[in-house]
Amino acid sequence: MKVSVSILSSSIKPQEIVKKLDNTKADFIHVDIMDGKFVENKTWTFSEIKKITDYSNLPLDVHLMVKDPKKYVEDYALLNTVYLTFHYEAVEDINDMIEYIKNYGLKVGIAINPNTDVSVLFPYLKYIDLIIVMSVFPGASGQPFIETTPERINMLKEEIFKQNVKTIISVDGGINNETGLLCKDAGVDMLVSASYIHRDIQNNINILKEL
Repeated sequence: MKVSVSILSSSIKPQEIVKKLDNTKADFIHVDIMDGKFVENKTWTFSEIKKITDYSNLPLDVHLMVKDPKKYVEDYALLNTVYLTFHYEAVEDINDMIEYIKNYGLKVGIAINPNTDVSVLFPYLKYIDLIIVMSVFPGASGQPFIETTPERINMLKEEIFKQNVKTIISVDGGINNETGLLCKDAGVDMLVSASYIHRDIQNNINILKEL
């Protein structure tokens, strides 16, 4: 199981989390960028993220919870970013956004909110590399896991097999050893976790990796 460690925390400074990650089995640093418009909360500026992520050599999994994701692409392409993910709900021309990100040499992800039907993504599966299934409503860390999430993951996995594409599925929100196992059984490829991992970074990353 791939594990992407979110640095969004109300109790630990993000740079303190990042400093510990090179000595773990984590696959990615998950960076949540919020603009206070698409979601109520606001997170870091690009210059802040640059300083924070300089403490690690791990690649970035950047999740744009923003109203105008195009504004952010060029900056994050300058960092050690592998996946750049925008929200389906934030963009009118999905194909244009996919191409825009690809032109910067990045892998493209689309995230969907819990109240968005997963079938809206079916036409785009062959053009994208990653889906983030939100298992909480975006905007804040520490929310409880939405129980219908594994069913949504399973529907996407079935369609990925049907279309014979290589898109991977990530899940974000309320992920711990129990909810992570439910998602794994439903077909998820990567777990994003914040609060659970921050309680015991090395040990809890290992637990999720071995699910």
